[in-house]
Amino acid sequence: MAGPKLKTVTRTQGNNQALKEGSVRAKTFEFDFVEVDPLIAAFRRMVRGNEFDICEMAITTYICARAHGKPMTAVPIFLVRAFHHGAILVNSKASIAKPKDLEGKRVGVNRGYTVTTGVWARGVLQDEHGVDLSKITWMLSGDEHVAEYKPPSNVVPIEKGKDMGQMLASGELVAAIGVEIEHPDVKPLIPNALDAGLAALRRTGHYPINHTVVIKDELIAKYPDLPADVFNAFAESKRVYLDRLKGGKIDKPTGVDKVHQRVMEITGDPLPYGIAPNRKVIEELVGHASKQGIVTKPVTVEELFVPATRALTA
Repeated sequence: MAGPKLKTVTRTQGNNQALKEGSVRAKTFEFDFVEVDPLIAAFRRMVRGNEFDICEMAITTYICARAHGKPMTAVPIFLVRAFHHGAILVNSKASIAKPKDLEGKRVGVNRGYTVTTGVWARGVLQDEHGVDLSKITWMLSGDEHVAEYKPPSNVVPIEKGKDMGQMLASGELVAAIGVEIEHPDVKPLIPNALDAGLAALRRTGHYPINHTVVIKDELIAKYPDLPADVFNAFAESKRVYLDRLKGGKIDKPTGVDKVHQRVMEITGDPLPYGIAPNRKVIEELVGHASKQGIVTKPVTVEELFVPATRALTA
């Protein structure tokens, strides 16, 4: 194949499996896939060291990175989507009967404040339950991918050496977002979380984007056809996956596959790519990023994506 080999990170999953296996290829370059486990380490390495040519990235990390001048731009490929109603766990002995009861309390957030799951979960608390996010002290278990980012004053780290899951189980924290723990005193704040997410999708079109794909700016400048080729290759791989999903040809559906099937019953396409079919949800995310202090200047949907890909859909 003519063209450069570009170091690429994307986690293997249904919608990019054909790309990773090589049955779908780009036209103007060759993917040189690099495996990074856990994937979040690749986000950090890309943001802090511009280490990869093409990289899957949490979309809020990317929005924050752009705000701090990192030399990368996204194409409107949205590899991972999820509902985050179930990401908020509470200590059942903490007298938290409803989301509004979190006001005035300390609530954990796994890893950093800019983690996409946290942004969306806080958005659910605010938009669907009227929670005043400024009245909560957000406790972090880690730092941010974008080292230059400075969080709002009500965002602080937990004490060094402490474990957020154990803090939740003991009641030291009344609730936490994004932690994984099994304990008799820990339960979801919002029951029947997937049903709540699907109801929000039917009601308002709420269908959170978690991951996008970014390309080094220097490569976009050097190879003008590259962004569209990246988009089209990922889009073709997605079509292969959806054909298998719709045809019942996935032998052992994962939990993600099953969510895609539920969403497909509502929207027809559980993984739309492109700005046009996703404008409302991107605007929703940008709004959360602004209200939650992830960005301090206005951000438009268009400026987040390479100009040559803004009209593409798949």
